[in-house]
Amino acid sequence: MKKNGYCQSHSDHTLFVKRKLNKVNALIIYIDYMIITGDDFDEILRLQINLVVEFKMKNLGDLKYFLGVKVARSSRGIFLSQRKYVLDLLKETGMLGCKPVDTPIVEKHHLGIYSDQVPVDKGKYQRLVGRLIYLAHTCPHIAYAVSVVSQFMHSPSADHMAAVMHILAYLKSALGKGILYGRHGHLRIEGFTDADWAGDVTDRRSISGYFTFVGGNLVTWRSKKQKVVSRSSAEVEYRGMVQGICEILWLCKLLWGLGFKPKDTMKLYCDNKSARDIVDNPVQHDKTKHVEVDRHFIKEKLERKIVSLLFVTSEEQLTDVLTHAVLM
Repeated sequence: MKKNGYCQSHSDHTLFVKRKLNKVNALIIYIDYMIITGDDFDEILRLQINLVVEFKMKNLGDLKYFLGVKVARSSRGIFLSQRKYVLDLLKETGMLGCKPVDTPIVEKHHLGIYSDQVPVDKGKYQRLVGRLIYLAHTCPHIAYAVSVVSQFMHSPSADHMAAVMHILAYLKSALGKGILYGRHGHLRIEGFTDADWAGDVTDRRSISGYFTFVGGNLVTWRSKKQKVVSRSSAEVEYRGMVQGICEILWLCKLLWGLGFKPKDTMKLYCDNKSARDIVDNPVQHDKTKHVEVDRHFIKEKLERKIVSLLFVTSEEQLTDVLTHAVLM
């Protein structure tokens, strides 16, 4: 790729980009599968010819399927889904005829590691959860549930397996769900962060999550248990804000590499007033010493006007779906 004038992205080492005369082409590769896209069609043809010279390759035409993800185009935009992947998974697990449920995980599930738990087949559990982790690439609505069940890969119980089966039953009712990417006339980068304080019943660590949008389209998301126990909801929200800022900084760097410089300050939305007060208050005190490094990291980005921190009401907080069980 470098021999053909492409630069390897520093944000994603599987991405190669070539810019010439205000046109941009990109190639992204996963093992022996690749996608070529761009607005310089002569360069795309030239690259395909050069690749065939070096490797035994097959041109599959316009992108329709990629690693189990279906790509559908319409006047509204590009729609990504894994419907066939879900149907195959339900068929393999005998859940194709199951009764659908409304949520990926029950509220107040209290899943954890207990001394009296009934063990299940570890290999089967890990394979199922692994399939669900991959499915979450186009299903942000199951990200929280998958994050929970993936915490018990080393010692799964009957309750954990029941939670996995519950996710599959939910997928039965959500076969048509996916992600739509449309044109909204801008490339603004925005993020939402949220956290559920002491949400894990076993070790009281908190669950945090973020959504990020580019041009009004959802591009990345994550639901993850934090590495340390936080002493307050403000502290856990603050740690979650740092994860959100790091993600939108990465997206900004990725867009720069593609030749698209964001024109607006990136926005991060948070619904915790205490966490925002820590940002606004420059005074050092006991409430901030546990997040001192994070505090200075956020402060620097705000002062340089790289990121602006905005308040969003709890009713408009999109990231609730990544931190606890909610009705879809």
